[in-house]
Amino acid sequence: MPSDLGVPPPDGSALRPALARLHDELRRAESAVAGVIEACDREHGAAMPGLVEFVEGREAQGRRLLELEYGARTSILVCQSGANRVAPVPSTFTTPAPESPGPREDPRSKLAAVDYRVLVDRDFLSEPTAVHALDERLAEGHRVRVMDHPLTKLVVVDAQVAMVQVSPERSMVLSPPLVMLVTELFEAHWRRSRPYLREEGDLAPDDRRLLQLMLSGLTDTATANQLGTSPRTVQRRLRALMDAAAVSSRVQLGWYAIRNNWV
Repeated sequence: MPSDLGVPPPDGSALRPALARLHDELRRAESAVAGVIEACDREHGAAMPGLVEFVEGREAQGRRLLELEYGARTSILVCQSGANRVAPVPSTFTTPAPESPGPREDPRSKLAAVDYRVLVDRDFLSEPTAVHALDERLAEGHRVRVMDHPLTKLVVVDAQVAMVQVSPERSMVLSPPLVMLVTELFEAHWRRSRPYLREEGDLAPDDRRLLQLMLSGLTDTATANQLGTSPRTVQRRLRALMDAAAVSSRVQLGWYAIRNNWV
């Protein structure tokens, strides 16, 4: 039966094997990292001296995170989730680097050549100022993608060191070869994610942000808070996008947006 868009929707038969492989790959990567975390947390790193360092307390975690970031030379991979009490979203680009080389030098200038890839999940997008923080990252040239699957908070720097949060009060810093497991988990997530905002196309950036938040499952009220507007305005703008796409529901709008590279 033709869809409401006037064309038959794809049955997905050609995509199912690839999606199944991605799912299995992600499951294996998650299991491997979970096994390492469980073993290290149980032994508190005693069984892996030199490979695992525990960082206790939120202040110490935040400080260690900044040290890793500002020590990067080539690449930073980041998975960010909600409830960022260690490194709150508003401080993403305002917290000074530790031991800054001087008051006149912008510490972030040292990171201009670093390749940033940032993954966020639905919980992150619901945090205050999350959209503003991601817009800043895009302005810095960082690549940002969204994952509907809940993410473990982690960072991998230069493929040489990784930091994984075990609980709000504890993180693990891993050295090679354990870093490879965390990197593989990040890459598995990255392959299953979608771009936060696409630059090409005729859709306005504000409408792309609105659609991204809708696809992530945020309520109209939460979306309005992120965009600095009212729920009624969110509903009106979504209605206008539905009219432009000639669809009658938000589910159809989401399908149309993805199919036509609106998000």
